[in-house]
Amino acid sequence: MAGEVNIVAIVKGEERYVFMFDDDSRSETLRKLGQYASNPELSFSWYDAAVLSQKVRKTRKSSEVAEFELDNFNRSSTPHGSDSYPDFPSPDDMWIGDDPA
Repeated sequence: MAGEVNIVAIVKGEERYVFMFDDDSRSETLRKLGQYASNPELSFSWYDAAVLSQKVRKTRKSSEVAEFELDNFNRSSTPHGSDSYPDFPSPDDMWIGDDPA
């Protein structure tokens, strides 16, 4: 497994179904959920497969959103080599109480 390892799990009585996967094995994990659900010898149901597959898909979205936000933060947080943040006023622009006009 390369990269970040994700884990989804479900406990059904005495049985525990634990799936570990990375980005490269996400599709294989989704197929495995379907195989387990279609096996009548297991207590793993199609509902279980649906719930876990949704969690598997969400892990991808979460990591993509986090990477996107981090990338955007890194680009905008230090404009032109400055240590200031563009969306925050400087201390000279802030006041407490009445408008200093």
